[in-house]
Amino acid sequence: MDPVFADFATRPAKLSNAVVRRHRCAVAPSYVVVASGGHLSVDFMVPDEEEITEAELCMSVLGVAAPVDAEVNGEPLAKGFLLPGTEGPDTVREYVLTVPGTALRPGANVLAVRNAAVEDEDDGVIRLRTVTLDSAEHGGRARRVSGQGAGERSGWVFATERRRLGAATWQPGADLRLQVHRSETNDEAGEREPVTRLAWRGTTGAESSVAFRTDLSGFHGHFRDADGSLGELRGTLTGPLPRAVPQHFTTEEEHDGVWSPAGRLRLLLDDGGAPVDRVTWSDRGGAATSLSLLLPVMAGRPAAPGERRDVTELVSRVWASDEFTDFGEVAENLVKSGGKWLAHEQDPELSFTFDLPVAVSAYSLTSANDAPERDPAVWVLEGSSDGRSWTPLDSREGEVFQGRYQCREFTLARSEAHRYYRLRITDNHGAQETQLLDVRFFDGGAEAAAAGVSDFVGYRQSADAQPVGYRGTRIPAPVSGADGQGGDEPGELLAVDFSDTARNLQDAARLLEQLTRYLRP
Repeated sequence: MDPVFADFATRPAKLSNAVVRRHRCAVAPSYVVVASGGHLSVDFMVPDEEEITEAELCMSVLGVAAPVDAEVNGEPLAKGFLLPGTEGPDTVREYVLTVPGTALRPGANVLAVRNAAVEDEDDGVIRLRTVTLDSAEHGGRARRVSGQGAGERSGWVFATERRRLGAATWQPGADLRLQVHRSETNDEAGEREPVTRLAWRGTTGAESSVAFRTDLSGFHGHFRDADGSLGELRGTLTGPLPRAVPQHFTTEEEHDGVWSPAGRLRLLLDDGGAPVDRVTWSDRGGAATSLSLLLPVMAGRPAAPGERRDVTELVSRVWASDEFTDFGEVAENLVKSGGKWLAHEQDPELSFTFDLPVAVSAYSLTSANDAPERDPAVWVLEGSSDGRSWTPLDSREGEVFQGRYQCREFTLARSEAHRYYRLRITDNHGAQETQLLDVRFFDGGAEAAAAGVSDFVGYRQSADAQPVGYRGTRIPAPVSGADGQGGDEPGELLAVDFSDTARNLQDAARLLEQLTRYLRP
C-alpha cells in the first residue's frame, strides 16, 4: 500500500493517496480545526493484491485536544480517546493507534476522525496538523514521506505593519519573507519545528524582534531603525514563500574542542531592508540558534584586476513611477534589453533593487530610438540600504544625448555599497513623456573571499542541552529535480498524488469516482 498522509501544516495541504472531506471543520494556516460534532474523512486506496496484517495510524495535534473517535471503514479504532496532560496550546502531541488488517479492504477505504465532544455542551476542539497511515512493517514510512520536501514548505510570507513610538496608527511595511530549515544530515528532510521567536539585525544597524502566534498566522514585536527610532511591528501570514532561493550552508558543531559535521541549514530572512548580518531564533522544540553572517561578495562578470565590471545582471527588480504597459515599454526592459522604457511624465522615477549591496562606481544611460525631446536632461542618482532613507550619489544638469541609441557613461565621485539605487529624473528636453533604452551599473571589481573562512559563526543549543559552537559554509543551492527530487509542484485544487496508487483500471475508476463526489457542489 502506498503510504497515506495529509499534512495540514502548510498551504496548500500536502496529500498523498488521500482525498479529504470535512464537516464542522475550519481551515487555519497550519492546521485544521475539528469542532465538537465535526469529523474529517480521508479516502485512500489499498491494492487488490496486497495483504496487510497490521497498519499504524498516527495523528499529530496542537495542544490539548477534545476526545477523539477514530474508525476505518466503520470499524472503531478508538472511542473517546484522550491524551492525558496539561500541555500548553502550542505543544505538538501524537496519537498512535493500531489498525488491524481486517479493517482494511482492497480498493477504496475511508478513515474517519471525529471530535467526540458533545455538540453544544463541550467547547473542546481538535487542532489537527498531520494524519499518516501505513502498514506496520514499513516502520513509519508515511511520516518520513510526509517530511520530504519540508524545507521547501517551511518558508512563509508575512504582510507587516509598523507603528512608531508615540504614533496612534499603524502604517503598512514591507513584507517579511522567512525560511529556516535545518537537517541533521545532508538530505532534505530535517527539523520541522516552527519558529516561535525571531530577532535580526541588518547591515545598517536596524534591528527587529518578534514572537509568533502558536499557529504561525502572525506575529507581534518591536523594531529599532538605523536612525534610532523605535516602534512596534506586527505581521499577518499571507501564504507560503513562492520560488524562494535561500542561502544554503553545510554546518559544523563544536563539542569538546572538536568540530564535527552537523548537517545542512537553509536560511532566508528578507524584511525589505538592508541584508541581515545577525539572526537569532528559537523553535517550538526548545532549541535556540544565533548566527553572525559574513555577507557574500556580489560578483558580476569576470574582469581583469582593477577593471570595473558590469553588475547590471545582479539587479533583481526594477520599479518605475510610470511605464507604457500597452506597448510593452516597461521599466524592466532597461536591464534586460527587451526594448525601451517610456513614462508619461516629465519627472519620472526609477528604482533598481539588488539582492545584496553593490558598490556602484559608474553607470550608463542609453537614449531611445526617437523623439530627442524625451531624453532626460536633469537627474539625481541616489543609493539606499533599506529602501527608505536615500543618499545622493551623483547629480547632472543640462545633459544632452547627441544621437539615437547613444550610450553615455557617468562616474561617481564616491563608491558606497547600497542594495537600492534610485534614478530621479527631474526634467527632460520639453516633451510630456520621458524615455530610455538602457541603464547599466558598474563596480570597481571585488576581492574574492579568503579560502577556508566560514560564512557564519554562532551557537546552537538544543532543548535541555549545553550550548555548542556552530559555524557554516555556503554551498550552491540544489538543482530542482536532481536525484529525482523537486520538479513541478502538484496542482492546488486536487493536491492528490496518484503515483502508483491506482495500479489497475478498476482502482483508478474507484478513486476518480470519489474525486467526482468530492468536487461536486
